[in-house]
Amino acid sequence: MRVTARAQRIEPFYVMEVAKAASALAAQVAHSDKPMIFLNIGEPDFTAPPLVQEAASKAVRDGTTQYTQATGLAPLRERISAWYASRFGAQVPASRIVVTAGASAALQLACLALIEAGDQVLMPDPSYPCNRHFVSSADGQAVLLPTTAAQRFQLTADQVQDAWIDRTRGENSGKTRGESSGKTRGVLLASPSNPTGTSIQPSELKRIHNLVSARGGVTLVDEIYLGLSHDDTFGQTALTIDDQVISINSFSKYFNMTGWRLGWLVVPEALVPVVERLAQNLFICPSTIAQHAALACFEAESLAEYERRRAQFKARRDWFIPALNEIGLNVPVMPDGAFYAWADCSELCSKLGIADSWDFAFEVMKQAHVAITPGRDFGVADTANFVRFSTASSTAHLQEAVARLKTMFAQT
Repeated sequence: MRVTARAQRIEPFYVMEVAKAASALAAQVAHSDKPMIFLNIGEPDFTAPPLVQEAASKAVRDGTTQYTQATGLAPLRERISAWYASRFGAQVPASRIVVTAGASAALQLACLALIEAGDQVLMPDPSYPCNRHFVSSADGQAVLLPTTAAQRFQLTADQVQDAWIDRTRGENSGKTRGESSGKTRGVLLASPSNPTGTSIQPSELKRIHNLVSARGGVTLVDEIYLGLSHDDTFGQTALTIDDQVISINSFSKYFNMTGWRLGWLVVPEALVPVVERLAQNLFICPSTIAQHAALACFEAESLAEYERRRAQFKARRDWFIPALNEIGLNVPVMPDGAFYAWADCSELCSKLGIADSWDFAFEVMKQAHVAITPGRDFGVADTANFVRFSTASSTAHLQEAVARLKTMFAQT
């Protein structure tokens, strides 16, 4: 059967491919003295707090499970708006908030609303792979710009200017770069980022947005890990810069509702009817049960629990990153948010006679029974030298993983 060129452009999600291999091996070693430790998937080990679970059960018992508006329950949009005010001091009207079927749906809606065929969207390399595929699924072209530890693996305004291709003149507005087949539409950033856990400097983000806005482009910022910021320098939403910034967020990470598939999108007022029309046709509405459950996320008891959990994520980071560095897995930038460690394994690969991070990840899986994610998913800029660890696991699991890795490396 013939498939579309669009579908063929979408690469495998290697995180999930590695996860399948890890699960298969885990079944074989489940009853051994070294059962598999999973540090490969970016999913909190916490589940929804009691009030959230009860709110979901109540919605089912009460029969409040019918379709909602495509933009989501009005009370939920109001509570998200209030959260921005109380947590970040940001005034974000509920009318600009569109509740979505996860951050994935939010990104899809934003891309379909704003990207024409052939449009280029600039993003950092490394970055979350699905983001570039959302652009591709809208027939746009994701342009990955290499980043380094010195710039926190985030784009700079100078990079954006150098890479920008003017829509009217059809040429680069800054310095030259590689050949291009389209015009630049905007940028898609993530702060904090997956896989690095690093955030963009607020002043640099503002410079980028001003540059993009002056060229008639769009600034999209993936903020699904914003609630898990550990540094006040970076823990601010991009929505405070300008009401033309588009923010993507989620109930999956900070709110621990991964499988509930609920997120939201903040857009300029003029874009709300466009996004609503797309959402009506593509999704009808987000899960009604999940929406009623999410209302309880903003109760004082739930928010206090989320903050306790955030503190645990930080404590795990503070122990795990130095431990990785000590055994030769260098983390060049301390993550300021999320729950990831982006570690350079090149020296160990050389020592162990392993080609790259892909083979390294499988050797670690086979020898130490620790599942991690190779850098292949996240781009091409030096990613063959990096692996990603998820610290969204218990401290006991993290400690056992480090002990196994230390033993593995010492034996070789």
